[in-house]
Amino acid sequence: MIHVKTNRNKRVRLHLKDVFRSFDDAILSEDKDAAKASLAKAEKKLKQAAAKGTIHKNVASRKVSRMTIRFNTVFGGSES
Repeated sequence: MIHVKTNRNKRVRLHLKDVFRSFDDAILSEDKDAAKASLAKAEKKLKQAAAKGTIHKNVASRKVSRMTIRFNTVFGGSES
């Protein structure tokens, strides 16, 4: 049973890394629409992972906050 949960958690964490990577790529290419979409997707996936217990809810919140700050720093203004 523990192997099933471990594998699920690994899969979720790897997917989160992919989402973060797509956000970083959008930020580096200065594509505001893609970055905004990636930020929304990252927030959704982080909240899902926190709800399932894969990551702690404070970790998810902190990551979303830092990504939002980074978005606002690059594109100057609010996310909406």
